[in-house]
Amino acid sequence: MPSAKPADRRHAPRLDHVRVADAMHAGVVTCAADTPLRDVARILAEHRIHCVAVPDIEGKGLAAWGVVTDLDVVGAAAAGSVEGRTAGDVAASEALAISEDDVLERAVQLMSEHQVAHLVVVGAASGRPVGVLSTLDVAGLLAWHENG
Repeated sequence: MPSAKPADRRHAPRLDHVRVADAMHAGVVTCAADTPLRDVARILAEHRIHCVAVPDIEGKGLAAWGVVTDLDVVGAAAAGSVEGRTAGDVAASEALAISEDDVLERAVQLMSEHQVAHLVVVGAASGRPVGVLSTLDVAGLLAWHENG
């Protein structure tokens, strides 16, 4: 039996016509760089999110924000190195950021080039984090795409 098409299926908008602000999750869950990795795992689980931002991991201000993802925590667990590690240890590299006014086409390009699943979204006026854009956010937008 063929599956029925949902009645409300729409064509996905072009990625170069959608602003990051229209697809992102507003708000950023953060933790301090010295937060134990086990506590980071608890934050991820309690909020049912896939990443936590770690502000100012190297004392350089906004330029040194990092991200700890659920995959980072799983990788540390697989290596047997959760105990004694902190968010700052895992988020040692800078998070990729994108402006809320950029288009999704640019966001997808950054995610693909850098092989990351999350971008920190910064306010156009403030330059401060205002949200997170994930590959799931992009997939949600593309899910409405109708072939043919």
